[in-house]
Amino acid sequence: MYLLLQNRLIAHVRAFLKQKYEIDLANIVVEQPPKIEFGEFALPVSFELARALRKAPRKIADEIVAEMSLPEGFASFEVAGAGYINAKLDRTEAAKLVANAVDQRQSQLPHPSQQQARMGHPAGSESDNATLPAAGARGKVLVEHTSINPNKAAHIGHLRNSILGDTLVRLLRAAGYQVDVQNYIDNTGVQVADVVVGFERVAKKSRAEIEALIAGSEGRFDYYCWDLYAKVSQWYEADKANLQARRDTLHALETGGNETAEIAQMISMAVLRRHLETMQRLDIEYDFLPQESDILHLHFWAKAFELLKATGVLYFEEEGKNKGCWVMTRPGRTKDDATEGPDEDAKVIVRSNGTVGYVGKDIAYHMWKFGLLGLDFGYRKFYEYADGRAVWISCDPKDGEPGAPHFGGVGAIYNVIDARQSDPQETVKQAILLMGHEAEAARYTHFSYEMVALTPRCAMELGYTVSEEDQQRSYIEVSGRKGFGVKADDLLDKLIEAAKTEVDARQTERSEAERREIATQIAIGALRYFMLKFTKQSVIAFDFREALSFEGETGPYVQYAVVRATNIFRKAGIAPEDVLKEDALKAALAADALSDSDDLWSLWLTAGQTARVIEQCIATTEPAALAKHVFQLAQQFNNFYHKHRILTEEDAGRKALLLATAAVVRKELMAAMSVMGIPTPAVM
Repeated sequence: MYLLLQNRLIAHVRAFLKQKYEIDLANIVVEQPPKIEFGEFALPVSFELARALRKAPRKIADEIVAEMSLPEGFASFEVAGAGYINAKLDRTEAAKLVANAVDQRQSQLPHPSQQQARMGHPAGSESDNATLPAAGARGKVLVEHTSINPNKAAHIGHLRNSILGDTLVRLLRAAGYQVDVQNYIDNTGVQVADVVVGFERVAKKSRAEIEALIAGSEGRFDYYCWDLYAKVSQWYEADKANLQARRDTLHALETGGNETAEIAQMISMAVLRRHLETMQRLDIEYDFLPQESDILHLHFWAKAFELLKATGVLYFEEEGKNKGCWVMTRPGRTKDDATEGPDEDAKVIVRSNGTVGYVGKDIAYHMWKFGLLGLDFGYRKFYEYADGRAVWISCDPKDGEPGAPHFGGVGAIYNVIDARQSDPQETVKQAILLMGHEAEAARYTHFSYEMVALTPRCAMELGYTVSEEDQQRSYIEVSGRKGFGVKADDLLDKLIEAAKTEVDARQTERSEAERREIATQIAIGALRYFMLKFTKQSVIAFDFREALSFEGETGPYVQYAVVRATNIFRKAGIAPEDVLKEDALKAALAADALSDSDDLWSLWLTAGQTARVIEQCIATTEPAALAKHVFQLAQQFNNFYHKHRILTEEDAGRKALLLATAAVVRKELMAAMSVMGIPTPAVM
């Protein structure tokens, strides 16, 4: 509702200014007044016009208010202070829009080209985020997230990536975009090479023994690899000469067509399947799994290499520390400009021994993403979800399945990758830009985030020995190589068990299966909310007790607000949907019932802002805004619940309004929580 009326107000003001003053403002700023009694919107447009019109802002505001008509849904304009224009809504009409908001939400969102202008970035201006194409007009949006090395079990840090990425996907889909979800599989990298070395040189397992482990590890082959990976790191540290085994294995993986590469692929696919199962527990799903081995063996890199050389993006360095390497031209500098010697800071893309680095392969991959390469993968089914939807994996085109969907050639890209990869991500983006693909580079967003650590208390609860010195720290970093960390499945299991203890005490009449389902929903809500409530650039120190608390800014607190609202209607013997039907809503809002009730109207107004918050999250690539919105709405609802005697209210009209208020908040909370991937338990 709020965004729909904000858009309507902006369009109305823009048209008036053009007609009255012959001024066409591209960006009309809309603020919120400090108090709800002042109105729902505040326009500082008079201050912006003061210089052009050579008038005082207050005088301009008086002219506008005196002459501009009211757009539909608005009750009045008033001049405030030195020249602000406050706009008040027709609360009854606005409430009707809130009641129907879920059905109308997509139409409330502005054309994507207007999103940056709304957030203070005029359309077409530079910002840190990609400029999205119009939904449906220039192809799909591609979100790449998770992208765990398939060498061991997923851990808590991977969960932050996956939850952020999945929530971004949900936000974009809520805004009407068609989204492809990709999970990049680095099956030829150092991490996979290390676990292969672990099997062959440390554990001394044959291929047949590895196959038996995969088949007989009770679904936890990734756990075996976790422990083995830590042992390999110790083996390297014991004798640096052992690192030659890594180099030999890495070369075999990149070359392909040998037994070592086949063993690596077998291990990678078994671990990958476990990763998909882990993420499915959190309702995180994917469409396509591109494999790095296919980028190499299908000559994606070879084609990209030629294009990069032909456009002058890469040049061969003949002197200095990068002699014999193919390096990337830095923006604003060419080889011919190097009058003072070689550019020692140039990015090395191909090493002097002829091997391509990670960034080179990533450039080729992103050229494919945008449809700039002229090559494609084959596609075959790898995994199937309960609803029958398939997850596709890359392969040689000759091995692809007929009728498979096509991925790539998208209109915009989001890469959910941690902040430590900012430099390589920028290098890939610059390569695309230097090749002349400015529009594509503008639609390339590195969705970066910081790491996840553990509070000392959490580490001890997980059974780790924590020194007295570390117990005084605010957080303890995890390390997969050292074997110090929290496996994603273990974390989920512990959260579920902790939640179930509380559920068992509260819901004694329910069956074991019902209590476990409720506990699982609470645990998922707790984890997802905890990972989303912090801004992306904040280091998270995970703590079990904080995440599972029923009080404060937590998932269970928000879930309980919905359960509490549901209980109101259960006790009243009324379906919440029924009180929002046309006749019932008309009775609830009769005689402008909200006009004299600022506290109730404030709750309706907050409920009506979900679409605006979704827009904000997309424009700023910051899902934390939605977590804050959901918490504030739940908090306001709980205050409303304690203040009003809803079920015992004697005035029929007043009771109808209170029930409609509870129904609207319940619906909006559930809709927003769905975008966050948070389930709603029946009881708590």
